[in-house]
Amino acid sequence: MSVVAEGIKETIVFNEVLHIALDSFREDRRRFLQTSLSMVLGTASLVLVVTIVLTGRTYMLASIENIGTNLIWVEPNHTYDAAGVSTDDYLTMKDLEAVQENVPGVEFASPVVSLHEMASIGNGKEAPLLILGVNPQYAEIRRLQVIAGRFFDEQDTQIGSKEAVITKKLANKLYGSPEASLGHTLTFTGIPFDIVGVFQERTNTYNQTEILDETVLIPFTVARYFTENDGVSQIYFSMARMDRVPDASKEIGHVIQARHRPVSTYNVGNMTDVLVVAKKTAAALSLLLLLFSAVTLLVGGVGILNIMLATVSSRVREIGIRKALGATQKEIRLQFLTESVLISLGGGLLGTVGGALIPMAIGLVSGFKPVFSLMSAVLALTISCVIGIIFGVVPATRAARLDPVECLKYE
Repeated sequence: MSVVAEGIKETIVFNEVLHIALDSFREDRRRFLQTSLSMVLGTASLVLVVTIVLTGRTYMLASIENIGTNLIWVEPNHTYDAAGVSTDDYLTMKDLEAVQENVPGVEFASPVVSLHEMASIGNGKEAPLLILGVNPQYAEIRRLQVIAGRFFDEQDTQIGSKEAVITKKLANKLYGSPEASLGHTLTFTGIPFDIVGVFQERTNTYNQTEILDETVLIPFTVARYFTENDGVSQIYFSMARMDRVPDASKEIGHVIQARHRPVSTYNVGNMTDVLVVAKKTAAALSLLLLLFSAVTLLVGGVGILNIMLATVSSRVREIGIRKALGATQKEIRLQFLTESVLISLGGGLLGTVGGALIPMAIGLVSGFKPVFSLMSAVLALTISCVIGIIFGVVPATRAARLDPVECLKYE
């Protein structure tokens, strides 16, 4: 029974303390708002940091996925001997077939033949174009987005159809729009190619792309007629599983190297390096922003400490009267500690709401979808309470230790 009574007494005491703290804020709203401003900024920046990090991570992973997380490419490193003669040993279709036979998990593969040609674009005009001879699987490997018409298929490749797929930028430049380009003819090396499709890359490729603004894709079997040998510029592979990419890259490198002269070297690349760099950059930016938030929160905590110390000094006589009426040191300490936590928590609540509304408002205006984490709001409010407690202990303890007799004499 005594335990229940003690619990009821503590509840009454806390309700009384809370009531006194709220009355204190009502009497001096300006002090409350000014003191909580730093906490508003600190918690808002904390919520914004987490939102920025999560949104950036989501965008980064989506971008790399659109480039091709399963993508592996091989190209010769250009080397020269002492006499300045190239020692390059070019890649061939035999290399592509060897990789498919010896490296498990290869889902798609396509060679790339690069040609730079002046093409007739109609009306007696010519333009320099980059011609890439590729297989139909190239569109899947590079995750190209066909926005008008179609991509040439296996049957087109087998019969050597004179068909071309051009970039969106080239279509806009030459014909005004992707749809308007369909059915037009590009002529290079004296051979006309019908434009059957328009494509674009799904996302920024971080400068790791063989596709330029004025690029034309044609079937590999047709591009072969324009080359002097059976060499290819690059070979692209796509793995069935992303976790196989690092090991498969090494295996592909071994297979290719074993088929060529020891002096010839080859670059085997994938998006893993880009992903690692992007993660490190995001982590560094996150740390910097979190440090900024921490400093802002600490400034807010120091502000609470100073204002609470000033509050204690201005309310000495009130403390003396409360002690004379029977208030214990514990109750006085709890009163000022509660005020400190309420200031901090109030600022934290406003900052959390503001930090959540800002990216949402930007998302509504721009159409960009921010990634908001409920955990960041909980974390911000928790940190606000902790700061209120830490920086409120000293003023609360000082108030609790004041001599009631001296307090009553204080003017």
